[in-house]
Amino acid sequence: MEHLQSGITLQIIPTKKYKTTRLFIRFTSRHTADEATKRTLLTSLLETNSKQYPTQTVLSKKLAELYGASFGINVAKKGNLHQVNVGLTLVNGKYIADESLLLEGIDFLETILFEPNTTQESFDEATFLLEKENLLAYLESISEDKQTYASLKLQELYFSEDAEQKVPSFGDAKRLATLTAAQLYQTHQEMLQNDHIDIFVVGDVDSDSVRQRFAEWKFPATKRVHPELYVDVVQNNIIKENILREPVTQAKLNLGYRSGVYYESEQRMAFTVFNGLFGGFPHSKLFTNVREKASLAYYASSSIDTFRGMVTVQTGIDSQNRERVMKLIHEQLLAIQQGDISEKELMQTKEMLKNQYLLSQDYVQALIEQQYLATWLPHTKRTEEQVIKEIMAVTKKDVQKIAKNLELHAVFCLEGDSHNGEN
Repeated sequence: MEHLQSGITLQIIPTKKYKTTRLFIRFTSRHTADEATKRTLLTSLLETNSKQYPTQTVLSKKLAELYGASFGINVAKKGNLHQVNVGLTLVNGKYIADESLLLEGIDFLETILFEPNTTQESFDEATFLLEKENLLAYLESISEDKQTYASLKLQELYFSEDAEQKVPSFGDAKRLATLTAAQLYQTHQEMLQNDHIDIFVVGDVDSDSVRQRFAEWKFPATKRVHPELYVDVVQNNIIKENILREPVTQAKLNLGYRSGVYYESEQRMAFTVFNGLFGGFPHSKLFTNVREKASLAYYASSSIDTFRGMVTVQTGIDSQNRERVMKLIHEQLLAIQQGDISEKELMQTKEMLKNQYLLSQDYVQALIEQQYLATWLPHTKRTEEQVIKEIMAVTKKDVQKIAKNLELHAVFCLEGDSHNGEN
């Protein structure tokens, strides 16, 4: 890794494993509700056209000239961080006798980021209005996907006292409605000037030429942000509960627990193994006992977030079974707390996590994410052997300790008349 300037890094990962080259640029700022909405709309505009490629058709034609390059911009949230991700995947020029292709791809990204379709400090109005309308339609459609809707409602409840965290990475419709093309121009300028920027190039490339080309990019020489990564909630004895009733055939019961375990914690691997046993895999307690044996759920699983120190449980149930399912979920957690874990279950979970990790190493994006976290949290960097060793070293007592420290913080249920409506 090298610093192009303060707050801007370039990481070239040389490998002959792939026949493509992946260019990935991540802009990182602090997540706020207002900026999340603006930055999401900004990604739509940057992805649609630019000054050099003023229509979507012209831009698509350029990608075709780059031998069918894959291009996309999106947003994500990790703890307190809001990320704008710019990705371009090119065929390796060595396979098509076009050694200049990679540098052409870098030039393409430069024009997209530095020369958007703007006039007089405002984005092109026609593009702006169209993309704003498209994003508004998307945000309004989320409530139709009841599983996603329930997950977002649980997040809103869990972080009810945190005005920023309760808003998702893509923002909300209320804030979007008031945005103007001039405001979005300002958002773009602030992103270029203030965000921490990580650039990744993965593939069989000439490192020197790549380094030289990115060094020519005219990033503003400014003091860039480096927000605190982790989010926590103040735990008290009050469990937040919310029940919404809508005409759905399948109720959604979601629970949020505070774990106190974060990415840098020595307990992280035990936390991961706990999740596999609790609800992360088909042999987990939630899946086998709530869904299979008791037949009380259409689906039942758990997931963990090591940047917000939380565990979430997601279930799809019949409304009349809500109390029974709640009790049964609690019993599964209690069983793990008491050490009701067979050696076979523990070993199966660790083997599955190991295989999952090894498989992820075949994916370019997984390598990039590992490097990104190693940049932000340098002392967490691990070799493949170290990761596997840490997974396999987790004991039953380690898992019990994780389970005993979980504190239920929020319960959200979306339920309705089972004879009315659609899922």
